[in-house]
Amino acid sequence: MNPQQVQLPTPSPEALISSQTLCQQIAEQIDLAGGWISFADYMRAAMYTPGLGYYSGGATKFGGAGDFVTAPEISPLFGGSVAATLAHVLAETGGAILEVGAGTGQLAAQILLELERRQTLPEHYAILELSGQLRERQRQTLHTLAPHLLAQVVWLDELPTDFIGVIVGNEVLDAMPCELVQFSEHQWQQRGVTVGSNGFAMANRPISNPKLAAACAPLPQIPLYTSEIHLEAQGFIAALAQSLQRGMILLFDYGFPASEYYHPERSMGTLIGHYRHHTIHDPFYYPGLTDLTCHVDFSAMYTAADIHGLSLEGYTSQASFLLDAGILSLAEQLDTESIDYMKTAAAIQKLTTNAEMGEIFKAIAFSKGLEGDTAPGLRGRDRSGEL
Repeated sequence: MNPQQVQLPTPSPEALISSQTLCQQIAEQIDLAGGWISFADYMRAAMYTPGLGYYSGGATKFGGAGDFVTAPEISPLFGGSVAATLAHVLAETGGAILEVGAGTGQLAAQILLELERRQTLPEHYAILELSGQLRERQRQTLHTLAPHLLAQVVWLDELPTDFIGVIVGNEVLDAMPCELVQFSEHQWQQRGVTVGSNGFAMANRPISNPKLAAACAPLPQIPLYTSEIHLEAQGFIAALAQSLQRGMILLFDYGFPASEYYHPERSMGTLIGHYRHHTIHDPFYYPGLTDLTCHVDFSAMYTAADIHGLSLEGYTSQASFLLDAGILSLAEQLDTESIDYMKTAAAIQKLTTNAEMGEIFKAIAFSKGLEGDTAPGLRGRDRSGEL
């Protein structure tokens, strides 16, 4: 581990043992693979090894006690606004809702409560969540915030076939393992992980995967230019396309179109770590306790969707989406003299201003078989031309 510039919280003895155990398992994986694994394989192990990985262990990830705060934790009006889009699509399809990677369950509760208020509840609200620890937290959240609606929620182990309705995901794509590439020795090389005298270390190898090589072709050929390629996230979009028979896929995440993502000045990529609300630049800092994430290349997501038969419904900033979906109208229903209203005003500012989450976060929507008008949230400033 590289020393940090600031004093970071020390892991508990139990957490430290968990991280050390995970490091041993990853080191064994590297040894069995001949001394090198791709960064995507390392990231997958660090994030999803059963019982030890960041998303499959027992550490708190979300909220003030975790490593980051997502939009649903900032304000229930986020989910209330998303519900306006979902209600529009449900009215046309008569289908259900499937949330992928539901985090704490806050978004699910917010959507269900707003749809109940609108009298547009679907028959089922499904959650695809592989982490048993997160499933339990989601149940607890729903039991606390919407206990009378808990019976309508079902948890899935895999994507359904012939799904009709809306698939929604908030900050799902950024957590998927990504490939790292670097332009070195006059060619693109794949970055990977080895075990050195001081622990894990980066090491390059020539690219052997044709898809990865093709994705590198348009990137700037600048010495040591480093960035990420989202092959797994593209595969996820393809899987969603296969699952969806009719309806919409609505995804929120932070990222850029390819022209911004692979700008020559973004020479070190976007890979970052989060540990107890601190930014970490060392991807090997306490594996299993540190969130690893990279921004999303939305152009690549659009290309994958198009190849697999999905239509682009819209691409816009989170600010534009929320304002068009009616977040201000929802806020007006609150007592303007209450403390909740003042907290809500601050939350809306965080969610919508360019200096906070309004611009860096995007909403992108794909559809199949829809014929009705554009849904709320996607009627504002459409930026599809940037893709």
